[in-house]
Amino acid sequence: MNNITLSDIKKNNTSLIYHLLYEKEKLSKQEIAHQLHLSLPTVTQNLVFLEEEGLIMKEGLFESQVGRKAVAYTICPTARIGIGVEIQKKKIQILSLDLKGNIGEWTEHSLNYENTDGYYKETAYLVKDFILEHGFSTEKILGIGFAVQGLTSTDGTEIIYGKTLGYTGLNIDVFSQHLNFPCSFFHDAKCAARTELWFGNTLNHALYLSIGKHLGGALIMDGQIVMGKTGHCGAAEHMQLIPKGRKCYCGKSGCMETYCSMDALLNDEETQEIFFKALRNHSKAEVLRWQEYLEMLSSAINNLHMLLDCDIIIGGQISSYLTAEDIHTLQALCNEKAAFPYSEPFLFQSKYPEHTVAVGAVLPYIQKFLEQIRESEFF
Repeated sequence: MNNITLSDIKKNNTSLIYHLLYEKEKLSKQEIAHQLHLSLPTVTQNLVFLEEEGLIMKEGLFESQVGRKAVAYTICPTARIGIGVEIQKKKIQILSLDLKGNIGEWTEHSLNYENTDGYYKETAYLVKDFILEHGFSTEKILGIGFAVQGLTSTDGTEIIYGKTLGYTGLNIDVFSQHLNFPCSFFHDAKCAARTELWFGNTLNHALYLSIGKHLGGALIMDGQIVMGKTGHCGAAEHMQLIPKGRKCYCGKSGCMETYCSMDALLNDEETQEIFFKALRNHSKAEVLRWQEYLEMLSSAINNLHMLLDCDIIIGGQISSYLTAEDIHTLQALCNEKAAFPYSEPFLFQSKYPEHTVAVGAVLPYIQKFLEQIRESEFF
């Protein structure tokens, strides 16, 4: 206690005030003083400082039946932003995210992935052009997260397993050397799970299963994404379902990827839109194919649930095409295969089907900034 200075106390008060405003959206200085048990002069002094730093702003007045109306204070969400980039085989998506997790701007470009300097320079150029086009101040940008279809190192500097696009061993330097901002790689499925976790405040223990062209998974425990000892925790896609089954891109056979991904469901050149339109119109061929697909998916989900005994969230590209009836049917199939009776459903559809991957690539930068304020490291 003897080492605590007046400066430490001031920083702590500033941090408390900022985070209270962040959580409560809008408060008067009197309400802040009451809730934090601080004097009005102390609150006023800190509000002035936070406003000068551009972190908060005045936003109208509160209604009052007597006396003067109190000024309403709120945080400035765009005081800092992050940029998210989702790298796909034939395109990239770029978006901006503010401190509240709101998408500001979004764009998409057709760009075939190539492991060449030209591709990395072109991607970096598109990111810089996005920043300039929308007038983002460079000093406000916290960092750029690149979401990739592969496992990444815990520090985000390297793709440690990326056979889908052939970029295993790729270092973040290929992008960061062209961009004057902190840059990191993030696994796309873990990005999607992080988005679900950010907006789903009650989520604590769950497996997020991302079903798109490829399959991916991420395990959430105690409200955190679990990386595991070597970084591939949650990689359900390579759990073997059928010994000596279909060949997987990983080099093995019978992986969940080859039976439960969208590629496994769709025929060559068939789109998701075409398949689900035919399915909803009760086309016999598509209905049969869907039933066979759900049988395999439910077998895999049952295995995962038997092991983890937690909620399982279905996300990814398939999520926006699913109905409540689909989830109910899949849950029923899982229950039939289960060794134990379940009185409550454990299977849920993602609530955030759009831009989840790119958003999740930004959130670590947002979370780090908020944590710096919480720990009074920013001031």
